[in-house]
Amino acid sequence: MEVRRTTVRDMRRSNRSVILTGIYRDGPLSRQELSMRTSLSPASVSNLVTELIAEGVVEEAGSVESEGGRPRVLLRVAREFRYVVGAEVGETRVRVELFDLAMNVLATVDHSIDAPEPAMVVKHVLEGLSSVVATSGVRSELILGVGVAVFGIVDADGVVHAQTLGWDAVPLGQMLAEGTDIPILVDNGANTLGQAEMWFGAGRGATDAVVALVGSGVGAALVAGGSSYRGTRSSAGEWGHTTIVYGGRSCRCGAAGCLEAYVGAEDVLNRYRETGATLKAIDEEAAFAELLELAVAPGPAAAIVDDTIGYLAAGFANLVNLVNPERIVLGGWAGLLLGERYLPRLREEVGRHALRQPYAQVSIEVCELGRDAVALGAATLPVLRLLRDGGALPS
Repeated sequence: MEVRRTTVRDMRRSNRSVILTGIYRDGPLSRQELSMRTSLSPASVSNLVTELIAEGVVEEAGSVESEGGRPRVLLRVAREFRYVVGAEVGETRVRVELFDLAMNVLATVDHSIDAPEPAMVVKHVLEGLSSVVATSGVRSELILGVGVAVFGIVDADGVVHAQTLGWDAVPLGQMLAEGTDIPILVDNGANTLGQAEMWFGAGRGATDAVVALVGSGVGAALVAGGSSYRGTRSSAGEWGHTTIVYGGRSCRCGAAGCLEAYVGAEDVLNRYRETGATLKAIDEEAAFAELLELAVAPGPAAAIVDDTIGYLAAGFANLVNLVNPERIVLGGWAGLLLGERYLPRLREEVGRHALRQPYAQVSIEVCELGRDAVALGAATLPVLRLLRDGGALPS
């Protein structure tokens, strides 16, 4: 077994990473605060910050009064040092957004799709990339990378396994990379939603959390000890394909009784239509919103929505008992619609199914970043790489 020795260069990059991550995640911060948070000496912090400022990665952001001394200069990551792009590949649309490093949206483009066929997805992502670059006026060489959020299990090299949609080892990362010189990073949409909410939204401050994505499909991002838990081969978080009813409804994955078959928007609408009732809306999102509006009165819609809340609560209770998170965040476009109307009832139902002690330790919240948090989270993928590399740019 080969043992790799840590060099001075490695240590310096690691220290730069710690400092840069602290400034980005919790800034603006002063040099004194960085020294206290990182346990690095004031001299080390000063030297590394001076480097980062000289390279344009970090900039001064005003000052605050200190007790009995000179004002403390605050530091932040320079928002225009570089730019990032986030793409959300859903089952009905592809959304591409360009951000500065403060995660301000500078340009957005949406493409509606009938079915997420790989070649068509690649075409829309690359066209969207060209469009947001042209609209924003940002030079492509200043873009750190493109983060792409997609359904299914995503290997480290960007190969996608989406059993529910017939994607079998699709080399999406490679297909996208062939059409652009900008680095491509691919991850599961629930994971990117989770990263966005943990960094900027309802998960901020938690170290053990679950961020659930409920849309056409269902998934979850697991965070343990402040780090994303991916499992042996990145497939952890396929919560939608845990069995909620033995021998139950057929799921798109081919199994029976999966949570997604009872909570995913497509299946909720199918259960409603199986009662013989109809909806005016054709678009899935509009139809789901219409169903929730109809559910305010007694009838088939109310019964279906009541069952959906019950199944979702049981799924959350399984997470409470199994993972013991301090926080569960409900997101995804369908999850947001459900949470806006039924969060108190959902919390109550989770309490009926979960063990009392872990239930008393968990808070259940709705995603704070809105329905476009998946694309925002995708854009944090190249930011995360920049932080891990201590501000070094990809070759």
